[in-house]
Amino acid sequence: MSKTLENKAVVFTPERAAKAEEIIARYPEGRQKSALLPLLHLLQEQEGWTSPEGMDYVARLLDIQPIEVYEVATFYTMYHIEPVGKHVIEYCRTGPCCLMGGDDVLSHLKQRLGIDTGQTTVDGQFTLKEVECLAACGMGPVFQIREKYYMHLTNERVDEIIDELSK
Repeated sequence: MSKTLENKAVVFTPERAAKAEEIIARYPEGRQKSALLPLLHLLQEQEGWTSPEGMDYVARLLDIQPIEVYEVATFYTMYHIEPVGKHVIEYCRTGPCCLMGGDDVLSHLKQRLGIDTGQTTVDGQFTLKEVECLAACGMGPVFQIREKYYMHLTNERVDEIIDELSK
C-alpha cells in the first residue's frame, strides 16, 4: 500500500479537536504530555495510522518535541506507523499459541491472504502484524482485529473470519 497520506496536512475534525481539548484538560498545567497516548489513539482513529505529519500535529498540540511523539508511537505496536488495511490482524506469536498449532494457522492465514507479516493485501482490506502477546494464552491460537479477539483458531475458522470480513 502506498503512503497516500504522505505530505498531507493533518488536523483533527472539529469533533475530534473538541475531544483532544477535553483530553488535554484532564492533566495539570505543564503535564500535557500525559495526554500523548489518547491523542495518538484519536489521531489513528481519524487517519487510519499515525503518519509523521500526524505525529508532528500532536506534538504541536502538546507543545512537546516531535521526537517525543515518535518515540512513543514507534514503541507501542498498537500504533500503526505505516498505512494499514481496513482490518489489521494482530497475530499472537508467543509460545503458548505456537504450542497450540499457531504456526500452522499463521501459515494458512498468510497463504489465504497472499501476504507475509507486515504486508497489506492488494485490495487494502487486510494487514498482518505479528505481536508478542495478546494475553489469551489458554485460548490460542488467537488474533485480534481492533478490540475483538478471535480465539481457538483453526484453518477453517480463519477462512470463515476472512470471508465474513471481506463482505
